[in-house]
Amino acid sequence: MNAYDILKERGFIAQVTYEDELRKAFDEGMVTFYTGFDPTADSLHIGHYIPVMAMAHLQRAGHKPIALMGGGTGMIGDPSGKSDLRKVLTVEDIDHNVECFKKQMSRFLDFDPSKPNCAVIANNADWLRTLNYIDFLREVGALFSVNRMLAAECYKQRLERGLTFLEFNYMLMQSYDFLELNHRYNCILQTGGDDQWSNMLSGADLIRRKEQKPAFAMTFKLLLTHDGRKMGKTEKGALWLDANKCSPYDFYQYWRNVDDADVEKCLGLLTFLPMDEVRRLGALQGSEINEAKRVLAFEVTKMIHGEEEAVKAQQAAEALFGGAAAGGSIPTTEISAAELAEEARLLAWMTKAGMTKSNGEARKAIQQGGVSVNDEKVADPDFRFTEETLAGEGAVVRKGKKTFHRFVAAK
Repeated sequence: MNAYDILKERGFIAQVTYEDELRKAFDEGMVTFYTGFDPTADSLHIGHYIPVMAMAHLQRAGHKPIALMGGGTGMIGDPSGKSDLRKVLTVEDIDHNVECFKKQMSRFLDFDPSKPNCAVIANNADWLRTLNYIDFLREVGALFSVNRMLAAECYKQRLERGLTFLEFNYMLMQSYDFLELNHRYNCILQTGGDDQWSNMLSGADLIRRKEQKPAFAMTFKLLLTHDGRKMGKTEKGALWLDANKCSPYDFYQYWRNVDDADVEKCLGLLTFLPMDEVRRLGALQGSEINEAKRVLAFEVTKMIHGEEEAVKAQQAAEALFGGAAAGGSIPTTEISAAELAEEARLLAWMTKAGMTKSNGEARKAIQQGGVSVNDEKVADPDFRFTEETLAGEGAVVRKGKKTFHRFVAAK
């Protein structure tokens, strides 16, 4: 099957330029393509996972991926989808984040240099941080229309609040990345999230105008629920791929609890399961859909954290929902005797552990009957841990149907 058709069948593709021409290029030989990642944090999150999975599918089909780290553009900040100016990071911050991204990328892409389609990690800091501004304006700026740029969606939504000249340069910088990668690697395709469409069009157009060569842009659908809400947010924040930012158990539980209507879409986008199996699981109805959710949660957790952690998370979830307090993969907080003497209230520890955003939210959850300790509902907002409560396996606190945390005495 043509690589383009693989992505289309699995539900990745949102928009594409010169569709028939690109499909033909995939048929005729190895296509070198790139996806950009701005290193604004020290971990990838689930929003990055869609383009990473698409890169993996394309590489498996024989094409060559470039993961472009935005060590240069990250110092500007992409205005796409943002209502305010992003915090400008230091060179040291960005370089550290790039290294973290590289480590995570190696879990999904094959970097074996002996293979012709081995993945490459590039960093646009290599050419942007030393760029001569006058040369850049003459070579690239002359080919851009300010009128067209202002009409782009990524800029229109910022004009009323104010768009800095720093951010206004982002489209030119990203387009120049594509041109540079075309020169260095014969890269002819840029891929990325659909919120990048305006920037990506400009890059492909720059190559076609300046080099008189084919160049393409292809965007992937954003990870949204069936009713249009962005997926990947938990009560504790973003769904990070770093186990230190989001435990494998919390990660597993997120996918175990997705809406029934989103299961088939997530299986197609986030796993390598054959599409016949994806469709079979997606067609399950009633209580049987839980089988599909277990498969989804396990497969995605295995991809991100490895099979051992996926098994632990699955066992912990099943133990908890079965009423047991076993399962070492449950998020756990150790409380020392000194800490217990200073603060013993359940609501305070729920907030410290990230189960709630404030003591007030925890109090409200208890008053509404939504909190239990070791499967016994807590009615008193002033409930306090004791040394006995925390002894042995400790206290498994449950908030609502989906949030669990274990508190144990520090050893």
